Amino acid sequence: MKSYQKLTTTQPAACRVEEEGAAPMPSGHGKLAPWWVGSGLLVAAVLLSTTTVWVLRQVSGGWLGPTPPPKCLLVPESHRFDCYPERRVVVTQELCESRGCCFIQSPPPAQGKQGVPWCFYPPDFPSYTLESLNQTALGMVGLLVRREKAYYPRDIEKLRLDVEFETDTRLHIKITDAANPRYEVPLDVPRVMKRAENPIYSLNFSWDPFGVLLQRKATGTVLLNTTVAPLIFADQFLQISTSLPSKFLYGLGEHRGSLLHSLDWNTLTLWARDVSPTESFNLYGAHPFYLLMEEGGNAHGVFLLNSNAMEVALQPAPGLTWRTIGGVLDFYIFLGPNPNMVIQQYQQVIGFPAMPPIWALGFHLCRWGYGSSNETWQTVRAMRNYQIPQDAQWNDIDYMDRYRDFTLDSQKFASLPSLVEDLHKHGQRYVMILDPGISSTSPHGSYWPFDEGLRRGLFLNTTQGQPLIGQVWPGFTAFADFSNPDTHQWWLENLQHFYAHVPFDGLWIDMNEPSNFMDGSEDGCPPGEFDNPPYTPAVLGDSLSAKTVCASAKQKVSVHYNLHNLYGLMEAKATASALVKIRGKRPLIVSRSTFPSQGRYSGHWLGDNRSQWKDMYYSIPGLLSFSLFGIPLVGADICGFSGSTSEELCTRWMQLGAFYPFARNHNTQNEKAQDPTAFSPAARTAMKDVLLTRYSLLPFLYTLFHRAHLQGDTVARPLFFEFPWDETTWELDRQFLWGQSLLVTPVLEPGVDSVTGYVPQGVWYDFYTGSSVNSSGEMLKMSAPLEHLNLHIRGGCILPTQKPGTTTEVTRGNPLRLIVALSLHATAWGDLFWDDGESLDTFEKGNYSYVAFNVTQNIFTSTVLHASTEATKVTIGTVSIFGVQKPPSKVLLNGQEKPFSYLDNQVLSVSDLGMTLSQGFSLQWL
Repeated sequence: MKSYQKLTTTQPAACRVEEEGAAPMPSGHGKLAPWWVGSGLLVAAVLLSTTTVWVLRQVSGGWLGPTPPPKCLLVPESHRFDCYPERRVVVTQELCESRGCCFIQSPPPAQGKQGVPWCFYPPDFPSYTLESLNQTALGMVGLLVRREKAYYPRDIEKLRLDVEFETDTRLHIKITDAANPRYEVPLDVPRVMKRAENPIYSLNFSWDPFGVLLQRKATGTVLLNTTVAPLIFADQFLQISTSLPSKFLYGLGEHRGSLLHSLDWNTLTLWARDVSPTESFNLYGAHPFYLLMEEGGNAHGVFLLNSNAMEVALQPAPGLTWRTIGGVLDFYIFLGPNPNMVIQQYQQVIGFPAMPPIWALGFHLCRWGYGSSNETWQTVRAMRNYQIPQDAQWNDIDYMDRYRDFTLDSQKFASLPSLVEDLHKHGQRYVMILDPGISSTSPHGSYWPFDEGLRRGLFLNTTQGQPLIGQVWPGFTAFADFSNPDTHQWWLENLQHFYAHVPFDGLWIDMNEPSNFMDGSEDGCPPGEFDNPPYTPAVLGDSLSAKTVCASAKQKVSVHYNLHNLYGLMEAKATASALVKIRGKRPLIVSRSTFPSQGRYSGHWLGDNRSQWKDMYYSIPGLLSFSLFGIPLVGADICGFSGSTSEELCTRWMQLGAFYPFARNHNTQNEKAQDPTAFSPAARTAMKDVLLTRYSLLPFLYTLFHRAHLQGDTVARPLFFEFPWDETTWELDRQFLWGQSLLVTPVLEPGVDSVTGYVPQGVWYDFYTGSSVNSSGEMLKMSAPLEHLNLHIRGGCILPTQKPGTTTEVTRGNPLRLIVALSLHATAWGDLFWDDGESLDTFEKGNYSYVAFNVTQNIFTSTVLHASTEATKVTIGTVSIFGVQKPPSKVLLNGQEKPFSYLDNQVLSVSDLGMTLSQGFSLQWL
């Protein structure tokens, strides 16, 4: 009972804060060495020896040019913070020195690389001074003053510093204009009432120049040191830099690349953009959060609550620079100390993800280009004919009349209502796509969504107050303003009208960056500070309006310049609310554009990928990154969206995709079909088998989502989350775990029949056979013929599984099989959350069952900690125990002898238990 009390606490321990004594006054400069000494700015002597070598190398290499001032020569290459980050500008010495910065040319970088900045801040570049600092009930408030103007227009002379010691593991630091209000992200965040009593961090300041020094008390590790470069706070250019305690940094989405970011002069831009996932581009969503692993295995995270266009520059010092062009600097720092706890603490601020309906965890099938509802129906029937699991059928925009939202092609998709009825009769669901661009060209009175939206004033407007007209699939379109609560009501009414004809079950919201086939609008964008700001981050297209609407567009809450990155979040919020009102059940929404807190309303798919092997690999760091971002319901288009797949690629991708938390096979038009029924019997069977494996694991997966919803646990997680002390795991992104327990090692290359994967230290068991693998923490070569996906269960874990059916509805009626994987000490633990799979707030209302499983001293116990009537409908049929060292003489179920089997690979199985889930029991082997 005790373990579940901790799990179900309504107020996480990290949020219970009590009044602390007087705020410690800053310790001045003394603790800030090696960066700041005395009241002036000096570089530490410890750097001088390396600097001398560096200077000689520069002189001998002929790159130095005119001898720079000595203060510039003191700054090593890796510590040069860029003073002239503008792209498309050849930085000359004259331009650089006009900003008061150092100019030293460096050898040109390799193609595609950024390289060492030629123009960088000198050690004495003017910054802010901390003029005053006073204690408050929750922390401190300070005044920062800049005595010399910076080089961007409308820099702000006086800033307010607010520090709140919110919990023992969470610190909140906010810097904003001391005199005038500024735009802040309209995100609900927790408000604490008391100051943290025993924070595991210590905070100090440099007064002149101003800087923040944050340390972990237990180790003394410096987590933040913002004295490495000047703070700049102008109206449309905000910049702050920090040193980092290691190079192991993750997050900062949405981008395509490895899970671990390179700090080799790497700039990551955050500005929602419709573009096929490509390395180095800013993609669909914006997530200004990073997680960093510290030496020894501790972890911390930093979240900048800011929705403006921004870039994060990483450099090998190691160091990081935040640059944003609006809002305020509103930082949350999470101290962990392990990576799982960091992500939990992050979600305590942004909100825990919604609990999905169980059918959302089944297999989904879609393509653009079915051509008709009858062709869609044929695919569904073929899947049933081969008895391949499928829970939901989807349609892309081809179901619409001329690609207009809330319409149906009355010729090609006339039978869609009948198809949906048939799906429901077979325990399956229907999901359709919606775009936020509303066709604006239909004759007046013929298209209610536009006419009514126009009448109520619910669209984004130009600076002249007229609806901004862009172009998307239906042609010219207006864009719904989801920052307006009235738009939510209009959205609901449109969905109600459509639902009356086609009773859909979930919604797929696409193109919501928002995407625009023209730059800005049909009239372009007006001149001005929003569309042509003093500084434009390194966005694809070099313009904020590239393939989206004008940044100057007016919305209810603010200008689009501020709200652009929130567009997908606001649409998801409106859509989730509408679905709950229409269906009265848990909604499934999958969104392309995302922002922090999105997990409360929707899942995410990784966009318009390609049918290529590298795309399959990149999906793993993609889904793991979104686990960090608090959006656990995530996956990529299985077998690839664009291009033509091959049978081998699609088979391997179906194996991997069966372990995406959100598993959907999706394909573009004018390409050959890639659903499982389209392939040879051998490939089709391999795909069917791995989907059956997924369905057998649904009780385990559903329980993981419960833990995500309740306390912010990750579902798919990187190996280093479970083995943070093992630095080998810090760079692994070709494997992943489900929860703590299940290791997935997919094949990601063509033409192979084996795969090499890392097996962390401990005992692991083959999921299919129960044979054990004892690892010291090593790379192991595993057999992987085309029909096989390697899965291993971690010793010490218990997985609830179920006999799989072809839908989640059928599966849920089948008997459970509990797989016990004994640790080296012959112990194990697991749990199961069970409810009706779709009702709202079942946990909050107590309409659920929760069962804990435990093994110690050769006794398996099932303990019902909370029960509901749903638990009486399912039975526990089998318990399989992996790692039983010697054959038992007998097995007792609640003291009564029971038949059993024991295999040479040390697997003990007891079948025909006949216990309902609502009954506690014990199983002992002697």
